[in-house]
Amino acid sequence: MSDPLLGLLLKKVSRSFFLSLQILPPPLKEPMGIAYLLARAADTLADLPAVSLPSRLTALDHFRLRLQGENRRLFEYLEEGCRTTDAASGEIILLHNLSDCFRRYDALGDSDREKVSRLLMTLTHGMITDLTVFHEENRQLVVALKTRRDLESYTYSVAGCVGEFWTEMLMAHCPSCSHWNLETMTQKGVRFGQGLQMTNILRDLSHDLRLGRCYLPASDLAALGLQPEELLNPVAMNRLRPLLRDLLSVTLDFYGEGWDYLQAIPRLEPRLRLACCWPLFIGLKTIERLARSDNFLDPAVPVKISRRAVYGLLAKTSLLIFSRYGLGLYYHNLVSQIEKHIQYQLW
Repeated sequence: MSDPLLGLLLKKVSRSFFLSLQILPPPLKEPMGIAYLLARAADTLADLPAVSLPSRLTALDHFRLRLQGENRRLFEYLEEGCRTTDAASGEIILLHNLSDCFRRYDALGDSDREKVSRLLMTLTHGMITDLTVFHEENRQLVVALKTRRDLESYTYSVAGCVGEFWTEMLMAHCPSCSHWNLETMTQKGVRFGQGLQMTNILRDLSHDLRLGRCYLPASDLAALGLQPEELLNPVAMNRLRPLLRDLLSVTLDFYGEGWDYLQAIPRLEPRLRLACCWPLFIGLKTIERLARSDNFLDPAVPVKISRRAVYGLLAKTSLLIFSRYGLGLYYHNLVSQIEKHIQYQLW
């Protein structure tokens, strides 16, 4: 019998992670799947449009207390917000199944539950920071993160910490990875996660700007003579190019750490390798699209990879996963193409 939470429900709220989870070794599926569902539920609570900002912040506080076993209340006062949102959406169905998710969380072994709790406390801290910085009272403005350090902190709290979590879980459950240097591999995992989040930030730039959110640091914009609200006009792209070129290069360096992470997983662990390989190459393909884009700031210019292209990538990397040379050649050729696009397209 299929698992109702880690099967159909997870598939409804995730595209790429669902694929990765299905090929993970059995000891990792439960804690990582439950961690993802709870993280997605918290993110949904943070974004419910029909619920006031104070109520969403309170919901996240209750969520954090529940993680620590200090509060068993499960957000009954958000029912109206759920009713006024598309009831058929995967995210709302997930909220209606939140009690079951927490029961599965409670049933995890002590060590796994502690790791999942630590991850979710960090992720929800990032969500609370996001709501606080980009609150509705500023919706008529475009609010930017202040500095590059703020961007670094944000990408860690919403994605880099996931790389940390993966490293701890692999070392705990996979004998072939138990010899890893925890500090070295954790750092690589964090950078890998930050690269994935930087990809999301750059891909969604025009959309987020129209929600009043600018994740490009105000200090970097000021150095180019730009104010955040000027980015709403696509003609600002020419002035923004130096910063985008820099951020794309930084993101590509993060993916280099992700490549090192993948290479550290033994060749005879194809499931683990594919679970890391797929987000790495999907992210790189997205970066390639971004580097070739005429204008990041134009909402009419799409950069999302098609479902067909994703499945083609999955098939290709699955064939190459046992060959370090073949996979390495594919990776380095792709990176080389991206570097050329960054250099010439964004000049």
